Amino acid sequence: MTDTDVTDIVAIENVVYPHPWSRGNFIDSIKSGYQGGVLRESSGVLLGYFLVMLSVDEAHLLNISVRSDAHGRGVGRFLLDQVTLLAREQQMTSVLLEVRPSNQRAMAVYLRYGFVHIGQRKNYYPAADGRREDAIVMRFVL
Repeated sequence: MTDTDVTDIVAIENVVYPHPWSRGNFIDSIKSGYQGGVLRESSGVLLGYFLVMLSVDEAHLLNISVRSDAHGRGVGRFLLDQVTLLAREQQMTSVLLEVRPSNQRAMAVYLRYGFVHIGQRKNYYPAADGRREDAIVMRFVL
């Protein structure tokens, strides 16, 4: 993931999330040295992306998204494979993530992959009408 990918990334963010990351969030993350990857079709169309923060011995998956019309094609699984490969190469012991309980599709993907529910963060995500939504914390041991 580089600055040149951000326009395409934000276009997907704005479609797949009710509270998407901003262009600035991605630019700041790249400048901070977080590790990211993108997957494009041979035509150049962006299918998905991920962003990971490496910390001591744990990789924190900050964002992973798949273009809506690419769901069900194994893109999410491929991106998770790239995340775990990166984490192993950097000698991390696990991958941690947060997911909205309302994002049942993502939770199912993570559970099938082998992530386990290890906790909950209260009022973590913004939600509709100024409310907040908890986050389910999940971990995959490498």
